Amino acid sequence: MTALTAAAGTTPGRRYPANFDVAHLSTGPLLAAVADGMGDGPGSTMAGRTAVDLLVAGVRSGGSPVDAVAEAQRRVGDYGRQIGGLAGCTLTALVELPDGFWLVQIGDSRLYRLRAGLLELLTVDHTMAWLGAVHGWYPFDSGEAAAARYQLTRYIGHPGQPEPDLVKITPRSGDVYLLCTDGVAEQVPYHRILETLSRQPTPDAMVRTLVEASDAAGGNDNATAVVVTVG
Repeated sequence: MTALTAAAGTTPGRRYPANFDVAHLSTGPLLAAVADGMGDGPGSTMAGRTAVDLLVAGVRSGGSPVDAVAEAQRRVGDYGRQIGGLAGCTLTALVELPDGFWLVQIGDSRLYRLRAGLLELLTVDHTMAWLGAVHGWYPFDSGEAAAARYQLTRYIGHPGQPEPDLVKITPRSGDVYLLCTDGVAEQVPYHRILETLSRQPTPDAMVRTLVEASDAAGGNDNATAVVVTVG
């Protein structure tokens, strides 16, 4: 079992009447997850809570994270059809198994890793904005790109029931991992994240700084962060 220190925090921001992000954090073994509900209705609340709860229950019972996501797809999809409206969420998780860490990713929440001074984004945003940026369809800071950030190509509740990305990660002593919803990723610049993870002394301080920075940047979205340090 890897020696870990971790913390989680969230803020509703100023735009929405409630917080539709959901987070889970437990260690020994590590199970960290963030989900971001789509919209501000009952389908958002149901999707985020269901996705995280099913992932936690599935992993703790020895099941596969992919199977947990598949079950979440079914339940959230059924609920959306029941209410006749949007029901969906993103999900990013870091799961410690006997052979290392596994990243589970669907949507546009993110996992960053700070290692030896380099802050890397280990996830891909499942959005049209990401595809547009990679393929040069429009400038990253254009109005078209801003609109495309809300066009998710994969999420829990999608009618096509897409599978998540599943990536094996081998942790090293000194690694710092940040899981965050887009309320952090879209409002806190890369270099501010790098500075925070490099200079703040504890995961608690890192999380608090990032959440406060998202509010200071405008608080335009719910913002949730989970930080895990290794060794």
